[in-house]
Amino acid sequence: MTIATAPARARSSPLQYAKDVLLLAKPRLSGLVILTSTGGLALAPGDIGAARAILTVLATAAVVGAANALNCWMERDIDARMRRTRDRPLPAGRIDPFTALGLGIMVPVFALPVLALVANPLTAALAFVAIVTYVVIYTPMKQRSTLALLVGAVPGAIPPLMGWTAVTGTLDSGGLALFALLFAWQLPHFLAVSLYLREDYARGGLRVFSIVHGERATRGWIAATSVVLVPVSLALVPLHVAGRMYGAVAGLLGLALAAYALAGIGREGGRWARNFFLATILYLTLLFVALFLGAR
Repeated sequence: MTIATAPARARSSPLQYAKDVLLLAKPRLSGLVILTSTGGLALAPGDIGAARAILTVLATAAVVGAANALNCWMERDIDARMRRTRDRPLPAGRIDPFTALGLGIMVPVFALPVLALVANPLTAALAFVAIVTYVVIYTPMKQRSTLALLVGAVPGAIPPLMGWTAVTGTLDSGGLALFALLFAWQLPHFLAVSLYLREDYARGGLRVFSIVHGERATRGWIAATSVVLVPVSLALVPLHVAGRMYGAVAGLLGLALAAYALAGIGREGGRWARNFFLATILYLTLLFVALFLGAR
């Protein structure tokens, strides 16, 4: 009997079941979405009011959580083969697969109209694009091509653009600059993940960059994409999305991350890659703090 057909195991308690349902949404990833979409709302010129802003962020998080639930449903057999993911609710048998499928379908049915009403149809359309790109294209593509890295960065970069368009109602240079920043950030971030979890991804049968192209090439691409991230992050200043204080912080953070990435060329083993992965999270957190504090 495979994970795809195995019945859910007896649940220990309603609280544990509720926790497992929440885990389908990948809370840490959803938390990043809340941070970046809130950043887009706060940085956009104009104001939609606190109530509409909160509903927009919550609906965005709901859509992302639903996409993650569908991802969990589609990859439950792969997750069962990987040490990092085998204790997730579906491969561990704590939740029936059809529960994840139902939530993944039904939540957007309600969340997308909410986004169209409290924000605007453009923001809802961007959310729909994010779901389709992540679930229909990126998730199955991971088993076939390393180009999934680029495709997967698209839905990950859409939330701040959604926050921006919720206020402005248009796709303009400021919102697209935020999209570019998140897109560029994800490349070294996930390349590092593919490196330090290389063996686990191999067990899952995923064709990530480090498996297909090797460790040396992956470290080189981590360095190259980290260097590219510096001018992309600084582009927010001439576009008047952020001010000089942000520019100074972004420059220092970007140079530090790029220097760390360049120092990883020629090394071996996964410890540096894991440390670099954690450094990218710290980088993005501090960058958005600077954005909030030094907007225009």
